[in-house]
Amino acid sequence: MENLSYKAYIVEETGKKEFKGQVRQTPLENLPQGDLLIRVHYSSLNYKDALSATGNPGVTRKFPHTPGIDAAGVVEESRDPRFPKGEAVIVTSYDLGMNTWGGFGQYIRVPADWAVKLPQGLTMKESMIFGTAGFTAGMSVHKLIRTVGPDQGDILVTGATGGVGSLSVGILSHLGYKVTALSGKTDTTLLDSLGARAVISRESLLENSKPPILKASWAGAIDTVGGEILATAIKATGQDGVVTCCGNVASPDLPINVFPFILRGVSLLGIDSQHCPMNLRQTVWERLASDWKFPMLEKIYDEIDLNDLDNKIGLILNGKLTGRTLVNLR
Repeated sequence: MENLSYKAYIVEETGKKEFKGQVRQTPLENLPQGDLLIRVHYSSLNYKDALSATGNPGVTRKFPHTPGIDAAGVVEESRDPRFPKGEAVIVTSYDLGMNTWGGFGQYIRVPADWAVKLPQGLTMKESMIFGTAGFTAGMSVHKLIRTVGPDQGDILVTGATGGVGSLSVGILSHLGYKVTALSGKTDTTLLDSLGARAVISRESLLENSKPPILKASWAGAIDTVGGEILATAIKATGQDGVVTCCGNVASPDLPINVFPFILRGVSLLGIDSQHCPMNLRQTVWERLASDWKFPMLEKIYDEIDLNDLDNKIGLILNGKLTGRTLVNLR
């Protein structure tokens, strides 16, 4: 396959802090060394991909570059007996789509230790409707439900119309939890369809949020945005509640005191989907393929091809996307 070229969305630096993405053919030899050559069938658009595509140095420093922090496809060449040719695999996290060319191309080449075999019960398309966002939501649910049961009270999910948030709402509602969804958008159709019991605005959450501890309103929370919203969620979580944290789009700072932790025993659990151990990674994907796979999954995504990426990247950066965006590379 040495002389093969393939189609990819390639971002180039065109000037100082100026970046432009375009779809073009590129030689297979441009891919990095790795154990597995994978023909990508599907990827998905995540906020980190939009940052990479616009030259955010905290995500990508080397250009030209192909974003795409997740991919599902079939092994074409393998140096590892665990993954024979023809094996369907999922690759998320690690360095994919950051400084290693990612899933917005028809091929990727990666270390075998980055790959997970596609579990039974999940198609490649479904795996990327979940994608990195679904995997992150799954990790959050995994940590929360070990302590908080469905009968202990409502669960707050922040950033609920985004990828991680909407999938968290869907999974938790499917498992019988009563979910309160926090959203900055006025249209609640998506959240209602996913089973949210209530939808509240950011303004209502933050109203009268200054006291060091607030009335206990939730048994736990999945936070995707950070900052003052995360702090308020912690202060309003009840006795022995659990709050998970996986994002910082609002702010990386946490303006809070110790009272929720020492007076109510609230636990704040960080979610690192990029470097989590392989045994946990496999466990979460198995659950997403089985009892966490909720009926509305097939109705919460918009399917695009590489030519549509520029428009969608602009929308996600401006907070105007809801649900999931599936990228079809077949």
